[in-house]
Amino acid sequence: MRPFHLAISVDDLASAETFYTGLLGAGIGRRAERWIDFDLFGHQLSVHLDEAKDVRDAHNPVDGDHVPIPHFGVVLDMQTWRNLGARLTAADVDFVIAPRTRFEGEVGEQGTFFLRDPAGNALEFKAFADLARLFSS
Repeated sequence: MRPFHLAISVDDLASAETFYTGLLGAGIGRRAERWIDFDLFGHQLSVHLDEAKDVRDAHNPVDGDHVPIPHFGVVLDMQTWRNLGARLTAADVDFVIAPRTRFEGEVGEQGTFFLRDPAGNALEFKAFADLARLFSS
């Protein structure tokens, strides 16, 4: 699978850098005065400065949770997902949705959690015991 590239807006580059590198462990690629490229689990995430960023607070119900929209995420292997969830829990992160198993016992069973970056962008990290079920219904 090829890495994705996603560009999002943030209202403070320094806070974004601290969050993505310090909390999530992302590497830094290229950077300029108004943007930074991060290596987020092998994918290219570019944050671009937008001082007027407006955060929308919308949600959809999914398996008993209020999932923030819009959001983006990364599908990790189960051990990496568990390790990241434990590290973020130990860091006392304010989760939108704390680490949990969704669709338990169903084909789409997955580990998931949501959090927001300092600019309010919603991120989901998920994992499947069987990655072949990523698109199964």
